[in-house]
Amino acid sequence: MPLSHPRRSALSEQVIAALRAQITSGEWPVGSRIPTEPELVEQLGVARNTVREAVRALAHNGLLDIRQGSGTYVVATSELAGVMHRRFAGADPRHIAELRSSLESSAARLAAQRRTEKDLKQLDALLQRREEAWESGDAETFVTADATFHMAVVAASHNDVMTALYADLVEVLRDWLRDDVGGDMSPETHMDHSRLVDAIRVGDEATAAGEAASYPMACKPGRFTAPADG
Repeated sequence: MPLSHPRRSALSEQVIAALRAQITSGEWPVGSRIPTEPELVEQLGVARNTVREAVRALAHNGLLDIRQGSGTYVVATSELAGVMHRRFAGADPRHIAELRSSLESSAARLAAQRRTEKDLKQLDALLQRREEAWESGDAETFVTADATFHMAVVAASHNDVMTALYADLVEVLRDWLRDDVGGDMSPETHMDHSRLVDAIRVGDEATAAGEAASYPMACKPGRFTAPADG
């Protein structure tokens, strides 16, 4: 439905809000290419310059990535997530793994205390989806399924601040996992997460925390190398 036509600045804000809503709602998931400029002009009923201005604003805020000759892609679901992605995209992989290990271990410990039956059903379903994604051999499908599973573990902590922080970091963590998985999806590199779910189910806080902490650090051989002397 075309947008109304108030003054230009307000119209630009409307278009930005409309595009942001498509991203935050999941209509345009992270990694997807958004409609072309002519398509957005037709959908929104506004001028090409207004659409271009809105897309550039969201790219500046870190939600979109404009790739010349390819299109515009969603890279984050919020402004803060976009900032996190830009800030830590080139960080030392060891530091990303340590951060993920700390966050997920704490969240899993809380999840073992606070999980609900609804949380357990969600974890069971997402664990199964993760296994199916691994068996498919498609790395990107697996990265998405794995990230969704771990997000659910953190959400089961029922700590809103921790959950929001993890959600804002999730694209950095997806990049880390995508690099770690690469094309090596052999049985030898598969990590079983059923023990984590079982520990959360029975309220075993120590095992849940230990299992969650171990996954990010169990990287491919040679992934982390010791710094040279001196």
